[in-house]
Amino acid sequence: MDLPPLTRGTLLRRYKRFLADVELEDGSVVIAHCPNPGRMTSCQGAGWPVWLTHHDNPKRKLKWTWELTRNPDGAWILVNTARPNAIAKEGIESGRIAELATYETLRTEVKYGDSRIDLMLDDTLVEVKSVTLRHADREARFPDAVTKRGTKHLGELVRAHEEGRRAVLLFLLGRDDCDSVRPADSVDLAYGNALRAAHAAGVEVLAYRLDIDDTYITVGDRVPVHLT
Repeated sequence: MDLPPLTRGTLLRRYKRFLADVELEDGSVVIAHCPNPGRMTSCQGAGWPVWLTHHDNPKRKLKWTWELTRNPDGAWILVNTARPNAIAKEGIESGRIAELATYETLRTEVKYGDSRIDLMLDDTLVEVKSVTLRHADREARFPDAVTKRGTKHLGELVRAHEEGRRAVLLFLLGRDDCDSVRPADSVDLAYGNALRAAHAAGVEVLAYRLDIDDTYITVGDRVPVHLT
């Protein structure tokens, strides 16, 4: 995915979950929309460099959106959780996700039960999750906040598998300083238990790292998922 032109700045603070004060390189301070509902633990710090998109839509209250950041070790981190679905779609269409390379039709945001499934490849349901929480030893964890919605989606995937469909949970690791993914039981044990139960019931669990810089984001290498 090619990114739109980005403006670099310095994070001053994030507050009220969806707002961030950012100082641009010309010294001006803007309020940016933070399109990430999680806690963003290990993804933010005062003084970290950030990259924003600018929007001219007069109907928008906030003209800036926080897209990326880099931590003090230089790791790129994807902040905008609205992008992973499109990145996954592009990665599937380009064949970079080998396990999902064979299909005839690909649809997005498909209603299934009481939810909307991110991607539907023929009869295969694919739910995409953006992973940004870093733990020790280059391990990423999901989620970074309690996610009843995510647990509900796992139930829908189990039901789809029971109905004879293929069901896949796809983790996209949106930072380049981690080499594996594990459920964050200390954050949301209910989700971790639901994920393990879903996998035992036949739901496939995949994880791929994203290759990120300030011009593009694409699906990179597959990384292991540890469920224990």
